[in-house]
Formats: sequence, C-alpha cells, structure tokens
Amino acid sequence: MRDDLRFVEQVRRDLQDVRWPAPEEIRARARRRSQRRIVAATAVLALAGVAGVAVAAPRKTSLPALPVASASPTRHEITTDALLQRADLPQQVDVQLSDSGLGEPVQLDHELDYCRTSQGRSDGRKMSILSRSQTLVHKQSPSVATQSKGVFTQDLFRMVPEAATQLFAELDELVAPCAEWRSVGQVKTAEGIRTMEAVHRWAVAQRGFAGDDAAILRDSLTAARDIQTGQPIGDDPPPILLAVVRVGDTVSVLRSWVGGTEAELMQLAVVAAARMCAAANPPC
Repeated sequence: MRDDLRFVEQVRRDLQDVRWPAPEEIRARARRRSQRRIVAATAVLALAGVAGVAVAAPRKTSLPALPVASASPTRHEITTDALLQRADLPQQVDVQLSDSGLGEPVQLDHELDYCRTSQGRSDGRKMSILSRSQTLVHKQSPSVATQSKGVFTQDLFRMVPEAATQLFAELDELVAPCAEWRSVGQVKTAEGIRTMEAVHRWAVAQRGFAGDDAAILRDSLTAARDIQTGQPIGDDPPPILLAVVRVGDTVSVLRSWVGGTEAELMQLAVVAAARMCAAANPPC
C-alpha cells in the first residue's frame, strides 16, 4: 500500500515545523498588494500629468484599513494522537501497526470495489492528500499473519474539503449497484477445486451519528454455495461492517473485526471523531 515509508516519514518530520497562513490571511495579503499597485499607478499618472497641466494638487485618496485574519494555522500533518488509541477499544490489543502515505485513494472496502468494477463501473474512490493507518490485533490472536478474527483497522485521510463532503453525498449511489451482487469464484476443497458463489447485499445502514458526518456500511452476505450441487458450505457468515466518519477535512474509515456489532462500531466511531479533532481543519 505504501511504496516509500522512509520518504514519507522524512516529509512528516519536515512538515512538523511548517505553519501555513490561513486562507483568510492569504486573501487579505492579496488585497493589500492590489491596493499598493493601485496607489503606485495613481502616483505615476499624476506625475505624468504635471508637465501638461499645472492646476490643483491631486486629491488624496484614503484607503480603509483591512483587518488581518487571526485564524489558527492550517494543519497539514496527521499525527498518531488523531487515531484511536488502545484504551479506546473494548478488548485488549497487543499489536499496533502504524503506517502513513501521500496521495492515496480512499478505499472503503476491496469487495465493494470489486463489485463495481466487475460490472464495468469505476471503483468510485476519491483521492486523499495524505493519510495515516493502523492495525490493531486482539491480544489472544497468535500472530499478525493469522489474525482474521482479531483485527480492527483504521485509515485516516486528509482530503480536499469538497471531496470529503462529496464522498458522503455519493455513498448511496456508490453502494446501489451492489445491493444484491453474486460473487463467483473457485475454491479449493478436500474434494478438489469447486466453483462457488455467494450473494453480497451492501447497504448504508446508519447515518449522522458522529462528527460532521458519519455512516455505517453493511455487507450482509450468504454462505458460499457450490454451483454444481447447490449445497451451501457452512452457515451464513456475520455481516461485514465498516464506519466512515468525517470531521472537517479529515475522513476516517473504521473496519470492525469479524463478529463485531453495529452498536460497538458506532461507539468507536464517536470516539474516533473526537480523536480526529487533533488533525482536522477547521479545528474542533
């Protein structure tokens, strides 16, 4: 996912000391420069007219004083304190992996992406400016390589504000083609390679419960079924759940561990929104 972490971390360290002026300050400076150019041009025209006409002195023009913006500096870096912390989770974790990146697509779920692209549609991803991600593993999980039932992941993105708002405005449209989608693939079993299918039902389950905007996306899927025999393998698995939260220009994608409930994920999303205030523009 990240090609050059060393380079990104160097950029992160360099950005720690950078404080960019707020947009209001930039516009105020531009107005002051424009006024100075107008005054200078007026003076040149007045001097040019002295040789031909020596009448009254030029009228003085007083320019109103412009207020200087006093907004807080725009934040750029995403620090680890903007992410969920170990103590925020309902279960203990003993592995916390963190990573960062620049200019990456905001991926909600790879299965949702595949559902759309398999139908000839775009994956619908928006681009971020920079990001920070983490993986939390339950303490009882034996290793990072075999933690499918004990993983909680979080991706936190800084986006152009308009793109962050648009992401939520388009969520229903994004999942609509996958409201009932049949996924077909080959699976290796004790009897050999079998062609299996499962039905995915994506929906926006909850909205507006955290931050400036929030949503729960749910994939209720059926057990895999052998196409040749029509027999399912096992019971229907628990739904796939993810939460998307926006605070200012930051968007967080939270993916619950297998068996987690919507209520648990919504509670974590509320906590995540509070943490995101450490990175969001405008400040909370």
